[in-house]
Amino acid sequence: MVPVRKLNNEVEMPVLGFGVYKIPDDEVERAVRTAFEAGYRSIDTATLYANERGVGAAVRASGLPREEVFVTTKLWNTEHGHDRALKAFDTSLAELGLDYVDLYLIHWPLPARDRYVETWRALEKILGDGRARAIGVSNFQPPHLRRLIDETGVVPAVNQIELHPLLQQAELRGFHDEHGIVTEAWSPLARGGDLLGEQVITTVARKHGRTPAQVVLRWQIEMGHVVIPKSVTAERIEENIALFDFELDSSDIAGIATLESGTRLGPDPDRLGS
Repeated sequence: MVPVRKLNNEVEMPVLGFGVYKIPDDEVERAVRTAFEAGYRSIDTATLYANERGVGAAVRASGLPREEVFVTTKLWNTEHGHDRALKAFDTSLAELGLDYVDLYLIHWPLPARDRYVETWRALEKILGDGRARAIGVSNFQPPHLRRLIDETGVVPAVNQIELHPLLQQAELRGFHDEHGIVTEAWSPLARGGDLLGEQVITTVARKHGRTPAQVVLRWQIEMGHVVIPKSVTAERIEENIALFDFELDSSDIAGIATLESGTRLGPDPDRLGS
């Protein structure tokens, strides 16, 4: 049901995944099970979310072949550094109860602490050992990415960033395209706030007989992004995956482009950790 993107190491990743941020561990198994039933095959978690155990339980109980489920988790900020990162990955894998993850990310660069390069070398080892099928980063800016590439020669497969029509990240997306890095959007709906009431979005939604959220998610996919909406409501989970039987036209895309305002809802990657 969901198309895939081929990463720079030939691993295939679904263009739509299910995010589990802020879903408690005792609720996440049910939410992931609902997502699987709706057709999702990619789940995005993180150490920070404290729900890896429930995610892993849902994967194991799903009855789906392991190779059909794409599992992403992330290294938290307290675990930067080569050896700490290796231990943190061991902990995440144990919490998940899986033999490997499909994608492992550094959650934030923390440039003031200046340890992300040595942390990246730990992820290279994890990849080399076959315990992650792909490695990447999250919230990295062009200077952070350039330094990783220059000092290690290993290009991240993915950069997961805050990205929505209010923050379209053109410069960063251009860097990704130049270096073969897949752009993955977190907070793709701008947390469902004022964005979904914007006239541009509601007009396009009426035109296509879709919800505003579906229009924004379809825009993300047509821009070439991987997207990971989050919901705990079965109706919304199903709505968010019903994106592959309509397309936006050039006027829709042009209208949504006008919503760029530089509005960042999350932390500034250059400042976090300083």
